[in-house]
Amino acid sequence: MTRLLEATDLVKTFPGVRAVDGVSFNVKAGQCFGLLGPNGAGKTTTMEMLEGISLPRSGQIRYQGRPLDRDFREDIGIQFQSTALQDYQTVRESLKMFSSLYRRSVNLDELIELCNLEDILDRDTRKLSGGQRQRLLLAIALVNEPKLVFLDEPTTGLDPQARRNFWGLIEMVLQRGKTVVLTTHYMEEAQRLCDEIVIIDRGRIISRGEPLTLVKQHLPAVIARLPASAWPNEVALPNNSELRNGFIEMFADEEHVLLDQLERSGANLSELKIDTPNLEDLFLKLTGHALRS
Repeated sequence: MTRLLEATDLVKTFPGVRAVDGVSFNVKAGQCFGLLGPNGAGKTTTMEMLEGISLPRSGQIRYQGRPLDRDFREDIGIQFQSTALQDYQTVRESLKMFSSLYRRSVNLDELIELCNLEDILDRDTRKLSGGQRQRLLLAIALVNEPKLVFLDEPTTGLDPQARRNFWGLIEMVLQRGKTVVLTTHYMEEAQRLCDEIVIIDRGRIISRGEPLTLVKQHLPAVIARLPASAWPNEVALPNNSELRNGFIEMFADEEHVLLDQLERSGANLSELKIDTPNLEDLFLKLTGHALRS
């Protein structure tokens, strides 16, 4: 795939803080690219530089091989983490207003159908549910028919059903040939949507690649979890285990190895769970803390 967006050695500082410290990556046309990281990691600051909202102290950002310019701003759509909508305005009026701000605009009827807004077009934007509001904000981000769409934690605060429905919308956006740069603190979301991710911590990239490939590279094939209280006090924890949030996690390449080890320990296995490691397990291993907004 063709490189659409390139970041090279990005550095951003604030008084007493080096928020982004030499970050480099590229986003290919047509992919969903994820920026993951805990609070204070630098992902939001990186996102703002990519969007052209904030300038880096040093480093370069190039879009289609050129520095960011007016054409770039016409080619992108942004769904911010928090967006204020005009009061006393309907969904239909909001879409028309934002459409008028661009030289190029999408067919609004197609956009309304894509984002499932038909039933709320005449509703005041102040009276939208969380899921309805996010669908409208996605439509606003797409109103200028962008090639590149930035989504900053778009499903935060949504209930599980609304979140999954929104994932379906993002997948339809990708099917239309758009490129998406996404930040999220939901691991299942990143694993389902992203073709490639970077994990940022303390302003630096600590891992990059396809989600499932990274999991296989960094973690064994099987993980066992059981309450810490189930482990005998007189038995030391094995080297392939970690104690986290009141649970013991044990890793191995083969399930029977774990089961043999657990049986020999004398642990109470009534609440034992055997899983395949996922992106959240990888994140915890690499950063040492859970992914948060």
